[in-house]
Amino acid sequence: MAAAMASIGIMDGAYFVGRGEILHWINATLQLSLAKVEEAASGAVQCQLMDMVHPGVVSMHKVNFDAKTEYDMIQNYKVLQDVFNKLRIGKNIEVNKLVKGRPLDNLEFLQWLKRYCDSVNGGIMNENYSPVERRSKGCKERGSKGFNKQSKSLQANRLSGTDSADGGGPGVGKVCNTFSEDHYIEQIQKLSEKIADLKVSVDSIEKERDFYFSKLRDIEILCQRPELEHLPMTKAVRKILYAADAKDSPLPVANDIITKSPSLFSSETE
Repeated sequence: MAAAMASIGIMDGAYFVGRGEILHWINATLQLSLAKVEEAASGAVQCQLMDMVHPGVVSMHKVNFDAKTEYDMIQNYKVLQDVFNKLRIGKNIEVNKLVKGRPLDNLEFLQWLKRYCDSVNGGIMNENYSPVERRSKGCKERGSKGFNKQSKSLQANRLSGTDSADGGGPGVGKVCNTFSEDHYIEQIQKLSEKIADLKVSVDSIEKERDFYFSKLRDIEILCQRPELEHLPMTKAVRKILYAADAKDSPLPVANDIITKSPSLFSSETE
């Protein structure tokens, strides 16, 4: 079933379900109040829908319903991908498109997901499933694990600082804890901005590369014309185009080809 669902075509009835119906289904199923499909771009909704149809498979404590940055959203999709891997679902999750919040991309993925959920147990919901409780439990578990990690870190810092002059009082831990959390949030936001800037730079460089490559390709095609390919100038140009050694310039050799062809200059002067 999972394999069949992964390969449904774009003309399948699943992709003709309107966004209004999709939103109503999500809100009624998970007791949410989404107004737009792109509000599900964080991947948290998708994770809980899979949690509903496959209890115990999703690590809900790893799902962040408050995800705002692309970094946090990607972490949610990693959880979803792990679920797909466990269930052997071959559906491709286009994370880079989904986290951008584009309505059409998110709608198509949710349309597919609705079709999948409807195919499990005939679309009959588990009456014992409490979406609000599952979300709350996941948040508590995630918070508890995060607190335990911070506590261990703070404990290690206290032990390493026992020989200091002031001895490190209990109030230091609380200050460090708050500072550490705010610091990491700020760092994540900065890194997310840098990633966005790098993506823009890469896109610009790729466009420039494609522009110059198309020009070189046009020259190559021109040099391959039967009436031109035996001309000295054509041979010189092709020598430059096909030069494999990036260190030594092929220009001197190309110049020699033209210089040693007096017929080229005689035809130009006539």
